[in-house]
Amino acid sequence: MTSSSDGHSTQRPDTEPDPDTEPEPGTVVCALCGATAQGPPPTWTYSVENGTGLHYCERCARENLRAIEGRLDSEWW
Repeated sequence: MTSSSDGHSTQRPDTEPDPDTEPEPGTVVCALCGATAQGPPPTWTYSVENGTGLHYCERCARENLRAIEGRLDSEWW
């Protein structure tokens, strides 16, 4: 688990995320790496792709900033 300066904590899974496992209510899950956080942290990015809302943790958003700003769907990252 890592903590950011704004007091939010992020937990990265040791394995690939299981798409069949539902997170606890109020938990936000990164669409790329499966990191979880309680509530949507202000440092995370929210994107709507093909009508579906997706959250991206700070690390994944930073690593893919050019693609996000270029409005490329995450399948092209």
